[in-house]
Amino acid sequence: MKFTFGLPHMLRLKASLQPWESQVTGPDQLRMARRAEAMGYDQVAVPEHFIIPEEHVPLSGPHYFHGIAAMGAVAGATETIRVNSCIMILPLQNPIVTAKGLSTIDWMSGGRTTVTFGVGWLEGEFDLLGVPFRERGAMADEYLAAMVELWTQDKPEFEGKYVSFRDVAFEPKPVQKPHLPIWMGGDADAVLKRTAKYANGWWPFLTKPDKIGERVDFIKSQPDYKAGDDFEVMYGLATSRIGDGHVVIDDPNARSDMGAQEIIDRLGLFQQQGVTMTGVPIPPVSGIEAYMDHAQWVMEEIKPKL
Repeated sequence: MKFTFGLPHMLRLKASLQPWESQVTGPDQLRMARRAEAMGYDQVAVPEHFIIPEEHVPLSGPHYFHGIAAMGAVAGATETIRVNSCIMILPLQNPIVTAKGLSTIDWMSGGRTTVTFGVGWLEGEFDLLGVPFRERGAMADEYLAAMVELWTQDKPEFEGKYVSFRDVAFEPKPVQKPHLPIWMGGDADAVLKRTAKYANGWWPFLTKPDKIGERVDFIKSQPDYKAGDDFEVMYGLATSRIGDGHVVIDDPNARSDMGAQEIIDRLGLFQQQGVTMTGVPIPPVSGIEAYMDHAQWVMEEIKPKL
């Protein structure tokens, strides 16, 4: 099983924030990413929101990055670890600009970029950015098709309701072929059908662990499923502590104070459901060094058993 390293202070969710995290700076995060890379972690993932309506701040917090900017910083500070998003809100940016940003990171990092797209859930954010919330699914389908066209074709052409182009040049292309890996985040049937058509990875959020396997089967049963055997599923050990709208859920199976064997057993159950990548929450600690000590413990005591 592969492991994602959770950088502290990427967001300030009530469900997961430790008090000292808000003092972690960007340079601290880049140093931690390099140390995680040296420890053997496989991936760093960057959450994204552009603006948070005030009524959502108590649960969601105010602090989020622009996904492409933060992914580029992490990729530039490291050499081997993969950089992903969790999630990038697909309908909120022009797909030509998004495709350019991601292909630039992939090119400059030597092919270490994955992107996890979501259609978004925070209607007020869409309103503030002037994007029609009720059309976000249709926009996502069109944007995905347009980006794949830009990434894979020497003479890209696309004609749609939301984006059109022809007689254009688009480089650099992604280093990875046919293009950088696309994952989809979310749980609805429409998301899973979109995953089958465009993606080779899925990041569930509200799906319960014991239901992941049947949802993976649903993805693979779609007539336009494309990933073959190279399908990734990311599910963190603490994912079920966060509910719809970032509400806090008390899940005894997602505690951060589990011992090694308890974590191994739980992640073994995830593997049986088709999970290929995970993350282990850090229990309450005093600061960066204690956080990194626990991250090292995960690599030494947990990962080799899986």
